[in-house]
Amino acid sequence: MGYQSVNPADGKVLKTFKDLTDKELESKIAAAATCYESWRRKTYAERGKIVSKAAALMHAKVDELAHIMTLEMGKRINEARGEVEFSSSILAYYAKNAERFLANVELHPSLGDGHMESSPLGVVFCVEPWNFPYYQLARVAGPHLMAGNVLLVKHAGIVPQCAIAFEKLWIEAGAPVGLYTNLMISHDQSDRVVDDPRVKGVALTGSVAAGQSIAARAGKNLKPSSMELGGSDAFIVLDDADLEHTIKWAVWGRMYNTGQTCCAAKRFIVVDKLADKFLEKFRTALSNLKPGDPLDEKTTLGPLSSESALVDLLKQVDTAVSHGAKVLMGGKRVDRAGSFMQPTILTDVMPENPAFRDEFFGPVAMFFRVKDEDAAIALANDSDFGLGGSVFTRDLARGKRVASRVETGMMFINNISWSDAELPFGGIKDSGYGRELGDMGIQQFVNKKLVRYVAAEAPV
Repeated sequence: MGYQSVNPADGKVLKTFKDLTDKELESKIAAAATCYESWRRKTYAERGKIVSKAAALMHAKVDELAHIMTLEMGKRINEARGEVEFSSSILAYYAKNAERFLANVELHPSLGDGHMESSPLGVVFCVEPWNFPYYQLARVAGPHLMAGNVLLVKHAGIVPQCAIAFEKLWIEAGAPVGLYTNLMISHDQSDRVVDDPRVKGVALTGSVAAGQSIAARAGKNLKPSSMELGGSDAFIVLDDADLEHTIKWAVWGRMYNTGQTCCAAKRFIVVDKLADKFLEKFRTALSNLKPGDPLDEKTTLGPLSSESALVDLLKQVDTAVSHGAKVLMGGKRVDRAGSFMQPTILTDVMPENPAFRDEFFGPVAMFFRVKDEDAAIALANDSDFGLGGSVFTRDLARGKRVASRVETGMMFINNISWSDAELPFGGIKDSGYGRELGDMGIQQFVNKKLVRYVAAEAPV
């Protein structure tokens, strides 16, 4: 089934949707291409009026939008509301700042004068995941629409109602037909969209495998792309860390969104001096989380997004154990209706264990004990991924020194404040390339054109 809402808290099917026919898809691509010809000529103020209106509508509809998200993918309702509000703020941020980010940049060549100007590329195709059903959409819609591009968006198959609700926001905000288009399409149809000459750029957030496939296809078509893929972020605890402060972040960093976050804390690397105390406190804190209805504000452990996500994660844990890892706590599904998994800690994960290289997309933490700071950094860097990471220490200068040595796209000192509208987000290695958000996010799909004047005769 391509697009289907299933409540992961109880396994009940909510609604099923049909894929677009090829004829319907062609009509939507054509509408987007037509829309671009007029949208590209709009002033920033004209674009900003619609993007600001969409932001205001998100804010006004926070409870309605959050409810849909919780039903479709199980995000606890408090977190769901927070995501809607943050998504609204991203749209508002770009409505306000886009013109400043894309203003002409004066150059000072030795002869004559020149400047760089930014202009949109055209129709951008975005492929987005289910774990943050609105945030992922807002962080492509805000910058790229304000830059003058138009969007075709293939959202994840398990959150079709979120996808429809987000598209409706733009219609209600007065967007012209074709500005933002939700596409319920198959993988084959998606490939054809990438190939279509009317599409000028491709953005994907998803798995490494999906990134490899889409990036290769975009590359074959010589189209620019941005890829935000998986992660296996290190959470480094140095010997002088404030343990109480650190444990709170450790729990939040692993368990936010039931652990289904690309830049979640996944590898807990603790210097020997604090290892035993950290592990004891971490285990106790995780054991206090209680599963329940994600619509209930008192629930502290929500379900995974789908039954298949749970089954896959349980298989990963079993594989890790069969290769020598030990389960310190958890490792099983919760004995209740819905796709719930026990918070889990794995220890003794050796380099030859598949788990050492894997990403666990759910409430599974890997714990590593190291002798000192250098060993912690070496282990943090021994990963195929490079999205985010964090270091905990009472010494800020030491924290900055460690942050500079970890090979990753983002590092956080004494916190894991992953995302802010003002700050670029993205990684290196198997975590992808390109950046979203901040001033860099809006630069991904614009033409940087040099314009130069020189009073000179042609060489003889």
